[in-house]
Amino acid sequence: MRRALALARQAAALGEVPVGAVVVRDGIIIGEGANHPISGCDPTLHAEVAALRTAAKQVNNYRLPGCDLYVTLEPCAMCAGAIHQARIRRVIYGAPDVRAGAAGTVFNVLPGQPPLNHVVELLPGVLADESARLLRDFFRARRG
Repeated sequence: MRRALALARQAAALGEVPVGAVVVRDGIIIGEGANHPISGCDPTLHAEVAALRTAAKQVNNYRLPGCDLYVTLEPCAMCAGAIHQARIRRVIYGAPDVRAGAAGTVFNVLPGQPPLNHVVELLPGVLADESARLLRDFFRARRG
């Protein structure tokens, strides 16, 4: 999660919403990403999607069974769908997303329920205070 927080800080320094994510398999980071939909002119360039893309390329497979995703903010519905498609084993996240969280805060896409064919284990609240503080400070600075 510390690496995800570092990526979130990098995103903030570039004017992006500070969210970072890493994909881990057998204790080794195989993919990582930071939010960059603004600079990338692409609404799908969330940290989770970027991390899943780099991990999939690393292992040359769009499925990532046995992998865990660490992310500083609860995934949105779009990212939750990508997580399901990748067959991520577990999502460990920091702060809940009270506006768009899809791990039970607003939507319940993760962990999944019938008829979904994959269930994702959730571990919320890891370094939640630090993750939330990054977001609060970022938006406070933007609002002036």
